[in-house]
Amino acid sequence: MYSFGKDDWHTFERGIEKEWLVTNGIGGYASSTLIGANTRKYHGLLIAAHTPPGRRVVHLVKLDERLAVGGRTYNLAANCSGCGVSDSGYIHLQQVKIGYIPHFTYSFADITLEKIIFMIHGLNTTVILYRINNGSEPGLLYLTPMVNCRGYHYITCEGQVDFRQAIVSGGVNISSREDVPPLSLTCNDSHYVMHGKWYKGMAYAAEKERGENCFEDHYIPGYFQVPLSAGESKTIAVFASTEAEAGGIGEKLLEKEMSRREFLENRAGFQDELACRLVRATDAFIVRRQSTAAKTVIAGYPWFTDWGRDTMIALPGLTLVTKRFKDAQEILFTFAQEARKGLLPNCFQDGAEKAIYNTVDASLWYFYATYKYLSYTGDLDFIREHVYPVLKDIIKWYMDGTDYNISMDQDGLLSAGAPGVQLTWMDAKVDDWVVTPRHGKAVEINALWYNALCVMESLARVYGDGEVFAPDLNSRVKRSFLIGFWSEDRQYLADVISTDGKDWRVRPNQLLAVSLPFSMLTSKQRRGVVRKVWQELYATYGIRSLSPESGEYRGVYIGDRVQRDGAYHQGTAWSWLMGPFITAYRKAHEYSAASREQAHRFVMPFYDHLRSHGIGYISEIFDGNEPVVPRGCFAQAWGVAEILRAYVEDVLEIQPSAAGKIKVY
Repeated sequence: MYSFGKDDWHTFERGIEKEWLVTNGIGGYASSTLIGANTRKYHGLLIAAHTPPGRRVVHLVKLDERLAVGGRTYNLAANCSGCGVSDSGYIHLQQVKIGYIPHFTYSFADITLEKIIFMIHGLNTTVILYRINNGSEPGLLYLTPMVNCRGYHYITCEGQVDFRQAIVSGGVNISSREDVPPLSLTCNDSHYVMHGKWYKGMAYAAEKERGENCFEDHYIPGYFQVPLSAGESKTIAVFASTEAEAGGIGEKLLEKEMSRREFLENRAGFQDELACRLVRATDAFIVRRQSTAAKTVIAGYPWFTDWGRDTMIALPGLTLVTKRFKDAQEILFTFAQEARKGLLPNCFQDGAEKAIYNTVDASLWYFYATYKYLSYTGDLDFIREHVYPVLKDIIKWYMDGTDYNISMDQDGLLSAGAPGVQLTWMDAKVDDWVVTPRHGKAVEINALWYNALCVMESLARVYGDGEVFAPDLNSRVKRSFLIGFWSEDRQYLADVISTDGKDWRVRPNQLLAVSLPFSMLTSKQRRGVVRKVWQELYATYGIRSLSPESGEYRGVYIGDRVQRDGAYHQGTAWSWLMGPFITAYRKAHEYSAASREQAHRFVMPFYDHLRSHGIGYISEIFDGNEPVVPRGCFAQAWGVAEILRAYVEDVLEIQPSAAGKIKVY
């Protein structure tokens, strides 16, 4: 449970620093700031996923409250327009508690009002539950919705959308676009008053910082009027939904959602506080994909969809450490169904009918995810039936050559690269500018390739499949890797080998040559890599993407798209890299007691971060410069997953239950 008080919103600016998130398991979500003022075009109380987990549409933007009693009106809303703060109702906010869901308490005169926001799992439905303890005088509670109907990447101006209202029992249906279901708004014990106005120029501070259009208009269809008797205690439930049928008893639905979340946390079985907090966060990212009727992983909120690379990196922390083994199976199955020419999807773009395959490493991370799945479950039967054929196909295509010039060279190493295409995880691109192309032989790609070959060789022997590649290939790859990438003078690995030579800029990608299950490096070489990364790239909550010693280093991720993408992999620190870093550190120091203590020190700052940006979540990125301000998505799957995995495996030293049962040759 995270608890916040008035010091956290003694000014409007301070009150919008922290954001909350609730999700529905199919890609939809609700999110805003601690004080309820929207600072992003991605904020809202109902962002529905109409083709799960994609085609996300903003429907209910806000629900503002004011209470008239004893000749006075108490406005609880918090809004900002181009003219400044237009509603400062956060002054009545007494306390906010966020566990599985956010719980707000307002106090004014002799009245308290509690607001609880949650979603119904599996449905595009948000419930806003109010518990009101009225004072000594009768009053009226006014609930005023702001609505929209647009893709969540865009904004709306008055007149662009033609909203239509139809009064129904308990509320109103609001429709606009023919290809989008209407929004149903209902509220028990209330009277709905229709008028149809617009809120002009809502200002989004976060979008301004990102160099985006930061003003938007929203439609106000009317308001709900709830009578309150003197001394009355009343519970009101507002349902916002795009489902054909939505409703129920708010308190019972809340209890059901709380029970679901408690079950997931209890199943993980941790007593450690940080582990439990991270387990709670994992649930937001595991969602159902409509096209495969199976689970997938949302890479981050509020704007990412499911990405192959992110999914495979995050799978161990999200599903295996937490004992969600069936979900792990479904995720592996989802991406197996989408494999093409040895490539797994780079991403499923929101609303696109087909996946995009511009990635060299998603397929290689699939081997890692398979290995970790077996380490936790020992389930060779599932892998043999659903995954092993895909693994064989990937190896064949990568050896013979596939799209984007991905192929094995004569030395056994993988090379990749095509003009104007970004293929590794350092994939920022602005129009035709690929910021970090890394064409040629990239260090982490070949570390992943070696691991893939080791996993494949082991499985082939277990399944009695004979030789799937030359018996000396692994040793050839290892020899070529050490000759090509290692520098005895520098004591670290080159980042890329290309026709232009070797790139010796210090980047974090070399960590994977240490952290992955099968390492080609000696103990001394591992320590050299970890030492170099720690000295130049470590930044408390993440690992920098480029050393500050480099002339191309950009230490602050802010500004328009060109400025931000120019810094994205040129100095910005990434939370997910803390997982490989911690694992590499422990491996490099032979899992000594002292290395465990230091690994614990690496993790401890995340106790603070979990309550400082996306409440209960780990941010995508941070400035490379101190004080490493959180940026990007406020809730990132591989950040949460990798910190949890490394904490459990490398600090708590809770090893996979089936580790060692799969023989490695």
